[in-house]
Amino acid sequence: MKFLSDVAKAARQLGDPAFQRVLWTGLALTVGLLIAFGAAFVWGMNWLLPDTVALPWIGEIGWLDDIASGASVIGLLVLSVFLMVPVASAFTSFFLDDVTDAVEAKHYPQLSPAPRLSLADSIRDGAGFLGVLILANMAALVAYLLLPPFAPLIFYALNGFLLGREYFQLIAARRLGREGAAALRRRYSLRIWAAGCVMAVPLTVPIVNLLVPLLGAASFTHLYHRLPRPAGSSGRTSRNPAR
Repeated sequence: MKFLSDVAKAARQLGDPAFQRVLWTGLALTVGLLIAFGAAFVWGMNWLLPDTVALPWIGEIGWLDDIASGASVIGLLVLSVFLMVPVASAFTSFFLDDVTDAVEAKHYPQLSPAPRLSLADSIRDGAGFLGVLILANMAALVAYLLLPPFAPLIFYALNGFLLGREYFQLIAARRLGREGAAALRRRYSLRIWAAGCVMAVPLTVPIVNLLVPLLGAASFTHLYHRLPRPAGSSGRTSRNPAR
């Protein structure tokens, strides 16, 4: 599978300063968001629950809110394991141009720089990506509980679809526009889904899964440039076009 060579090339470029900058920025934003969400949730639980509760045959107890807060923290920690990578992926999409530009500068120097998305478009795409990833993975938690034998299949199929769709769309849109990127994605949907499933494998490896956003963006950049496209829509503009 040629996509494995794309992943290998992406892995060899992880030390690139642009990659490192995106990695640490995305992780810092992700951790900050999860901590803020957890603090807000615990504060909300403490605000909703009374300080003391009167129970039949027991009387008043004043530690119910403490138990609820502790359970909430544990629940949020477990949930963050599932949400860390999706949220990091969403934040990375804000800086996707930096990763893709670094890949193209090294491996495709004949290309002219791709137009960058506006700040508003980047925020909109990143927020949309974040919402879809969170909702889909939360729904998947229910599916895992209801269909435990199929949990691995559901995990790889779902995350493969999401990763493939979003990374390819965001990368291809830089050179083809949104409609052109969507048309190309539909044309190679199975190949893109299969590539997404490959990228979903590292999601199950602690620490390595935090590199998935970088590997995904870089690998799908290589995939995009390998796909044949109709004349006039290749997006392979040369830096020195023939006169």
